[in-house]
This record gives sequence, structure tokens and C-alpha cells, in this order.
Amino acid sequence: MSTMLFDTHDFIKRLVKEGMPEGQAEVLASTQAMLIEERLATRQDLLALEERLTYRLTLRLGSMLVAGITVVAALVRIL
Repeated sequence: MSTMLFDTHDFIKRLVKEGMPEGQAEVLASTQAMLIEERLATRQDLLALEERLTYRLTLRLGSMLVAGITVVAALVRIL
């Protein structure tokens, strides 16, 4: 995954300003940062996934096309 910026210091300051205890704000900020880093897909992640899916779908379609042509060729020989 590529690097994403999440300003935990600013996040903590905003939470404390709104009345959250500082310790609780720190725990929430670190958890948010971890979730963003580990779980959030970036544009590059989505593009890589799209490439893999496109490749797999192309292979599947090609296989189905070859199978269809083979069936038609066999039917033409039989008839």
C-alpha cells in the first residue's frame, strides 16, 4: 500500500478542544491511524485489483471462446 497521511496530533487537538479527555483522544487517534494504514484501499490498490480482474476475465472469456469454437467445429464435422 502507498503511504497516506493522517495528522494524529491535529486530530487529538480537535477532540480535546471538543471536550474529550486527552488519553481517550490519543487512543482513538492511534486506532484511527492504524485502521487507515492497514485497511483503507488507495487508488493504486484499486488500479492493481482492476488489472488482475481484467486479466482473469480476459483469460476466462478466451477459454469460453475456444471451447465454443471447438464445439461448433465438432458439430460441423458430425453434420
